[in-house]
Parts: sequence; C-alpha cells; structure tokens
Amino acid sequence: MVTTADAPSTVSAGRAVVVYALMLAVAVGLFFAIRSAGEAIPNATAVSSFAAAAPNVVSSSSSLLQLLIALTAVVVSGRLIGWAFRRVGQPPVIGEVVAGILLGPSLLGRQASSYILPDSVAPVLGMIAQLGVILYMFLVGLELNAARLRRRAHTAVAISHASIVAPFLLGAALALRLFPDLSRPGVPFSSFALFMGVAMATTAFPVLARILTDQRLAATELGALALTCAAVDDVTAWCLLAFVVGVARAQVGGAVIVTVLAVAYVAFVFVAVRPLAAWFVRRFEGRAPPSGAVAGVLVAVLLSALATEAIGVHAVFGVFLLGAVIPHDSAVARAFAAKLETVVTVLLLPAFFAYTGMRTEIGLVSGAGAWLTCGLITLTATVGKVGGTWLAARLTGLDGHTATALGVLMNTRGLMELIVLSIGLDLGVISPTLFAMMVLMALATTLATAPLLRRLGVGRPKVEQVLASVGA
Repeated sequence: MVTTADAPSTVSAGRAVVVYALMLAVAVGLFFAIRSAGEAIPNATAVSSFAAAAPNVVSSSSSLLQLLIALTAVVVSGRLIGWAFRRVGQPPVIGEVVAGILLGPSLLGRQASSYILPDSVAPVLGMIAQLGVILYMFLVGLELNAARLRRRAHTAVAISHASIVAPFLLGAALALRLFPDLSRPGVPFSSFALFMGVAMATTAFPVLARILTDQRLAATELGALALTCAAVDDVTAWCLLAFVVGVARAQVGGAVIVTVLAVAYVAFVFVAVRPLAAWFVRRFEGRAPPSGAVAGVLVAVLLSALATEAIGVHAVFGVFLLGAVIPHDSAVARAFAAKLETVVTVLLLPAFFAYTGMRTEIGLVSGAGAWLTCGLITLTATVGKVGGTWLAARLTGLDGHTATALGVLMNTRGLMELIVLSIGLDLGVISPTLFAMMVLMALATTLATAPLLRRLGVGRPKVEQVLASVGA
C-alpha cells in the first residue's frame, strides 16, 4: 500500500510562493508566444480535411412516446453496461458513457440509431441533459470539503495547479497543429487555444472519488491528497472555463467585461452568500429540512445558474459555485444529496450521455492521419497531466512512486471532460470531428486509471479483484 505525507517543512511557504509565481509567469509568457504564432494560421474551412460537418439536428417537436422510448433505452443500457464495467474494475459511470455512445451513430449508424434516438427527440433530450448537468454540478459542489482543502492547501494547490498549467500549455501548443483542420470556420485562434488548454487540464473529481473507493484508497493519505488536488483542480478549471466561455462569446473587449462580472459574482457568492448559506443550514441541524427550505435552495440554484448564464459564462459554473459554499456536512447538503443523487445519476445523467452519444460520431475519425491525431491528443493530455503532477509532487517532497500514482489518478477525466467538450461544441469552438477525438481521449485516460494503479501495486490486489469479479 502506498502512503504519503504532507510536504516536508524544508519547503518553506516563501519559496513556494516564489516558485508558484514564476510558474504562472512562465505559463502566461508561453501562452502568449503560442497565441502570437497561432494568430497567423488560417483556421478550418467549411469542409475539414478530415471530415465534413456532422448532420444538423432536426428541430421538430418530438412525441412523448419517442422520448419515453429513448429514456428507457438510455437507462436500461446504461445500467447494464455500467454493471459490466464494474465487474471488470472500472467505474460504472464510464460504462454509462459508453452506453450513450453505443446508442448513437458511432456503432449503429445514423439510420439505425434514429429508431432509438430520433433527431426529433434531440431538443427535448438536450434540455433534460442540461438540467441533469446543472443538478449534478450542484451535487459536486456540495461534496467539496473546505476543511480538507485547508489542511492540505500548501501541497494540494501546488500539485493541482502544476497539473493544470502543464497540460494547459501543451494543449495550447497542440492547437497550433489542430487549428487549421479541426476548428470551426470563423473561430479565432485565441478561443480555440484557450479551450484546448482547459479541455486538457480537466480532472474528474466525482469519478476519481469512485475509483479511490473501489480501489480502497479513499481513507489513505494518497487518496485524501488526490481528492484534495482534484477538488482544487475542479474549482480552478471551472474558473478558467468561465473565462474561456466569456472570450468565445464576447471576444476581446466584451470578454474583459464578462471576466470582471464573473469575478465580481464569485466575490459576491463568497462574501455575501456563504455566510447567509451557513446561517440558513444551521436552522435545520438535527432535523430534515422542510419542503419550503428545499424549494428555497432550488430557487437559489436556479438563480445562480441564471446569473452566470446572463453574465456570459455557463450556467453550470453558477450552480457549482453555490454548492461549494454550502457546508458539505450540513443536514441540508445531506438531504439534497439523498433526494437528488439517485434521480440525477440514474435518469438525468444517462440522458446527457445519450445526448453526447447522438453528437459523437466515431466514423468522423477516419483514416490513419485522423487516428494518429487522436493518439497525439491522448498522449499530450496524459503527458501533461501525469508529468505536471509528478514534477510538482516531487518538488513538494513526495517519493517517486507516490508521485507517479498521484499523476495517474489526476489523469482521470470522465464526465467532467464531457461537460467541457459539450460546452465547446455548443459554442462552435470545436468541430464535430475534434469533439469525437476528445471524447475518445476522455474515455481512454479514465479507463487507464484503474489498470495503471494495479500495475503500480496501488489499491486492491489484482487477485482479490479477479475473485470479486466472479463473485468469490
């Protein structure tokens, strides 16, 4: 069993601040150098050299019967494939993602897929999917443990931000190669490079927590540090994504206004809403919150989503932020987790996976060149995430074996990556072909986590896992 400890005392706070400032300064300088080189590159024409644009979704109204058939197929296939993935040591949520992709045109073809997921259900299924993501991100925010973040802040922030900076820069550099063929017509290089950087930098906090539990690492120092780093990573990545969305929607001057408004809203939530939330949840300690209190929290969730959407950043950022300021161990947080988690994870999120599957067409990744590009994307994401984590972990005093295991854990992307990619596709920053490539990257990096941990000798012994899979 791998164990680890907090950073040794020889790594002073002053030195850490200097190193951290230098890292950010170098990162900003490198990004602007990449941006300067990329601005001279013409972006994609209407027909990419890899593939033509994906078929447009029909906007006709869908019948209730079609929607019920689609949801039934999504839930049943998701549960079955998720169960199969659990038996082989993978998180069930990845099986549900795969189920959504299998129901789409990637496996069945567009004509056969239309019998299960017809184009006419896409608008309604998309709304259900968006609602599911909003409620899910609220639950993710509720799971954040501020006390744990504070206890390991010195080590976790350094490791987490290094695990963001390295893949972010590599993703932005890779954008120089991808921009001519895999962006959308009219998209500025800055928006494309920023989005590629954020997409490479994401870590899936909820999926990572599930993997740590399955591998019996959640209660270890390695598990606690990994969860803390992933939580810091998520908060930072969503802030970066908010900025990128502002740039993509507003461009230059407008993006500055969006960024200022977003920062002001974050300050408002932490200065004004957090104390109010703490006072509110204390009123219901020791008893279940009444329906009026539940309705009040749901209204706050919707208002926070509305505020960030109106500012120009995505609604999920607002609900995640609101969830993060509600004490995670309060009766209100526990009640919402109990009431919402099953409906969200069993019904609404599978709808999101199906909606993602409808827009993911693996057939667009055709030819050796396209598959080599897909492999390059996966390699870049892995090297950036694992390498950045490993280097920062070693500099904070962790041994090489533990640093490697931590890097493998931080390379988990899963659902969070799919949310980021869907936002990029909706904004028109990335093409359907690049969307399919990035979905494959997210699946590959997440599926690799558990086997690599076993290879490193971390977590459940391999023999025990095999016995468990056959019911011994």
